[in-house]
Amino acid sequence: MKKIINLTINDQSHEIAVEPNITLADLIRYQLGLTGTKKGCDTGDCGACTVILDGDVVNSCLVLAVQANGSIIETIEGLATGEGLHPLQEAFVEKGAIQCGFCSPGVILSAKNLLDKNPSPTEQEIREGISGNLCRCTGYKKIFEAIESQSS
Repeated sequence: MKKIINLTINDQSHEIAVEPNITLADLIRYQLGLTGTKKGCDTGDCGACTVILDGDVVNSCLVLAVQANGSIIETIEGLATGEGLHPLQEAFVEKGAIQCGFCSPGVILSAKNLLDKNPSPTEQEIREGISGNLCRCTGYKKIFEAIESQSS
């Protein structure tokens, strides 16, 4: 039996009927069409499904949509504005921190959350801040450079 939930995603309110077993990742990606939220491992290991839920990064593949009822969610689509990319997104492009792009939305959201909470992180804090996100292409050096370039 479907349950009605209310979510605010990227500053837009949604009232959605969901099955009780649908994950937040499936809801965001397949029902709402926000395809920046990727499904990688489906076990919370890769971070491709990372979103910011009520101010904290979560693996949306491990959260049931009904658990997020009443929450405020930010996906990668919520970062860019009509005026252009978010500065962190621009830094990833400028520093060459994006290769295949599969992990980029989750890494960028983890980095944004870190920088929102700690505008001047150390290298170790950056490493810890994105430790839930796996990248198979870059070796992380350019990712660290992009994040460091946005710290104050």
